[in-house]
Amino acid sequence: MRAHSLLRKNLLMRAARAAGLFALLMWAGAGRADGQGADTGCAIASASLELDGGTIYYSRSGQGPQIVLLHGLFAQKEQWHAVLCALAGAGYDAIAPDLPGFGQSNGFEVTAYDLGAQAERLHGFVGTLGLKDFNLAGNSMGGTIAAIYVERYPDSARRLAFIGPPLGVIEWGPRVRQAIKDGINPFIPIDPAQFDLEMSLLFADPPEVPADFRDPLLKNYVTYNRHYQQIWDIVNLYDAVLDKKPLDEPLNAKVPVLILWGEADAIYPIDGAAALQKRLPGSQLVKLPRAGHLPMLERPAETAASLVAFLRAKH
Repeated sequence: MRAHSLLRKNLLMRAARAAGLFALLMWAGAGRADGQGADTGCAIASASLELDGGTIYYSRSGQGPQIVLLHGLFAQKEQWHAVLCALAGAGYDAIAPDLPGFGQSNGFEVTAYDLGAQAERLHGFVGTLGLKDFNLAGNSMGGTIAAIYVERYPDSARRLAFIGPPLGVIEWGPRVRQAIKDGINPFIPIDPAQFDLEMSLLFADPPEVPADFRDPLLKNYVTYNRHYQQIWDIVNLYDAVLDKKPLDEPLNAKVPVLILWGEADAIYPIDGAAALQKRLPGSQLVKLPRAGHLPMLERPAETAASLVAFLRAKH
């Protein structure tokens, strides 16, 4: 068992390094259409803490009211760095962890990917850091974890922001559904054509990814395909967690909520924004032009501005 655990840990670490390269590339390349580059211009501290037998790595910058930023599936903390720095500059203490099993975080068993377990470990993470009355934001899977957390711990978070639609609020977009029907998982690409499909689904203006960056990522997805598929299967047990009640029954969110949705999102089309807002009475909806599923990467300045305005609102 010990040898098996070490093998899994090494597998996760190798996968994380490849995935981390992907995140840094996206962070550096996205947003170029409007001059929003990745030169954050702030000091980002890197730290880690031990939790439930594993190690969680996180980035942190700024001082002031605290906000925790949660990444999506097969992603990592670096995707938040541009927004994290903007928040720090606006007077916030911004914290972006690699969720257990993703990015640099390691030492967790495959059961860590369960989103309910992720919410519990988030509770342990913020408790270990001594965070109280903090703000919470999440992208895609991270948004769903944030929603689960707010339902379980309604007195912990001050405000909740969905930066991009959360997993499970509506059905996959038609192009995602068609790819899956064709036997392709566009989020676990195994050849250049599938990689290009993933980019076109994630971004309104897909970045050009040189082959010397792309090919190692594809090799990693092929080599550890079973592992990635396990993650996909576990996470997608929650593919209807936010849509399990009638639309006229609101979600149990007793905090102010921001819904920021890219108008060009092909993963969850923006037509679903009205349904989510209806389920969250009093929530604020921002439709972001020229943005796909990762607005914090593709439109970081506009994303940060909307988030800061929401955090500063008096209601």
